[in-house]
Amino acid sequence: MNVGQAAGSDDAQPVDVGSVELLFQLGMAFQLMLEKFVRRMDAAGYADLRPVHGLVFQSLLAGASTSSEIGSALGVTKQAAGQFVNDLEEAGYVCRTEHPDGGRRRLVRLTLKGHQHLQTAGALLRELEQELESIFADGSSDRLRADLAQLIMRLADGPLPPFRPNW
Repeated sequence: MNVGQAAGSDDAQPVDVGSVELLFQLGMAFQLMLEKFVRRMDAAGYADLRPVHGLVFQSLLAGASTSSEIGSALGVTKQAAGQFVNDLEEAGYVCRTEHPDGGRRRLVRLTLKGHQHLQTAGALLRELEQELESIFADGSSDRLRADLAQLIMRLADGPLPPFRPNW
């Protein structure tokens, strides 16, 4: 079934989502939740950011400290990571400082504005998770979370790959 055609055409017929391939279901669920998150972040005053910027923030929280390390964490080139950092620096979310080892390397650090963004994003993510909880009959997404964790670990067959910005 062509999900995009069914959803995008003027004479769209109702789609039995249960009959759609699992990969499309997973992708559509992610897309719909990401759209909700982005709309709420935009309304909260962060319309200047894209989802990929959130991945940069997460890589900084996980210990990346240079553009090259951010690129490695995201699975993108250091040039692409450098552009993400440039965008965030221009918008005031990060700053670059001298690296203690000297040379051309520069540390990338979150500014107060970057930390405020993370607080807002975290609150909105928790809000969206609570809304997901209400969808399940027993009020708990624990089973879905456990099943997805098992699926991810089996598909990865080792260390988890970077969560790449494919959108």
